Amino acid sequence: MSNENIEKKTTYTVEGEEVTLSRQIVRQFLARGNDAVTDADIVQFISLCRANQLNPFVGDAYLVRYKGKDGAKTSMIISKEAFMKRAESDARYEGFQAGIIIRREGKIIEEEGAFFVPGDELVGGWCRVYNGRKFPTLVRVRLQEYNKGQSTWAVMPATMIRKVALAQAFREAFPLKVGGMYLKEEIPADEQSGETPAAIENAEKPKFIDAPAPEETRDPEAPEFTPDPEPEEQEGPDPALVKAGLVDNPEGQEKEVEQDLFTL
Repeated sequence: MSNENIEKKTTYTVEGEEVTLSRQIVRQFLARGNDAVTDADIVQFISLCRANQLNPFVGDAYLVRYKGKDGAKTSMIISKEAFMKRAESDARYEGFQAGIIIRREGKIIEEEGAFFVPGDELVGGWCRVYNGRKFPTLVRVRLQEYNKGQSTWAVMPATMIRKVALAQAFREAFPLKVGGMYLKEEIPADEQSGETPAAIENAEKPKFIDAPAPEETRDPEAPEFTPDPEPEEQEGPDPALVKAGLVDNPEGQEKEVEQDLFTL
């Protein structure tokens, strides 16, 4: 394979911003995992980003290759917001509902959102997507299949399992829009490794620049400012302190002090 083909770049526009991708850029900044991504994986990733108007440099998508139970796998990971944007671009989209499934007093209950109270047992998540069909697309997922007690799953399992249900429902409802795309939460934690790609990790961090010093402006007709001269240092103690009896009067200043008192 020639260097020309490897370095070939693809440029497209997302919401007015130009995005340029190449195999080297994807491999260096947008890929992660515990196994090396292949050229075929990268070509497919670039094609999907361009076709779906995704900007991977602001966190819309990145590529992950991991060693699953059945061998190495490659997945295109996108953000929940990217799912939303893709769905909203379809004229059939009419919204969604999503929440968690809990066991309360022996009964299985679907709660909207990600809130449950002490005593409830979280067992899964659900999502309904309304896309103009006779029946909405409904998905229910089990918490046990995804929660390994690691990372964010240990802290906010309700939020995580709800997001998994949402992603699966949107893929089924809009296979041409988000088919083949996954959230990070859908990949089992024990099969992931590596750090978040630098391009995504730094996407929202503000960039600071050194502002130039303001130019000095002065009215040419204004009089030149001349600072007051520094007062000359006087030898000996302050006469006022001598008058008040707070310091001893040194020799040579008694007459001056007496004259001042006489004047008063």
